[in-house]
Amino acid sequence: MSRRARIPNLGGARAVVLHRPHPGIEALARQLGAIGLEVTEAWPDLPASAVGADFLFFDVDLGFDEQFPWAPGEAPMPLVALIGSEAPGRIEWALAQKADAQIVKPVGSAGVYSALLIARRAFDERRRLAAEIASLRERVAERQTVVRAVVALSSRTKDEDQAYAQLRALAMSWQVTLEEAARRVVDLQSAEGSHERPRRA
Repeated sequence: MSRRARIPNLGGARAVVLHRPHPGIEALARQLGAIGLEVTEAWPDLPASAVGADFLFFDVDLGFDEQFPWAPGEAPMPLVALIGSEAPGRIEWALAQKADAQIVKPVGSAGVYSALLIARRAFDERRRLAAEIASLRERVAERQTVVRAVVALSSRTKDEDQAYAQLRALAMSWQVTLEEAARRVVDLQSAEGSHERPRRA
């Protein structure tokens, strides 16, 4: 039962199909409609409203970077690549877009629903990992700031433990986090350093 609960309800979701007019694309649009998605077809320009879509299907064979209003790999929705040609350059371009799923052309009667689910899951996981990496980088940067603050304070006390205790006391007196107190100490040290001008010999 828990596995069924994880499958998203796609009814009412919006899909944009960025592909030149073709009978195969009409079949794709019909399948998406049968699943319950609202479908918009476009070529070669992507409409501004596409940014709010839930899925974007795009043509790998004739697609190009300028079609998208975002940098390669930074789409705000799951991408499904429509692949007809297996030319290495075209596959490499699709990979650079960070497609979350693919459908081989001509589009058949099967594979659309699974592509939607796979794309949604891959996209969500990629965003989760990106957020986790950003959080880890922020924590590392905060630790480096704390170390810099302790070093700055220990230049006066000559004792790192005492400097750390002083930093904690500052955080408590300012009623801020240890990291925020460290930023203030580092900023103060930088400001004092910028006011010091080298003396002429």
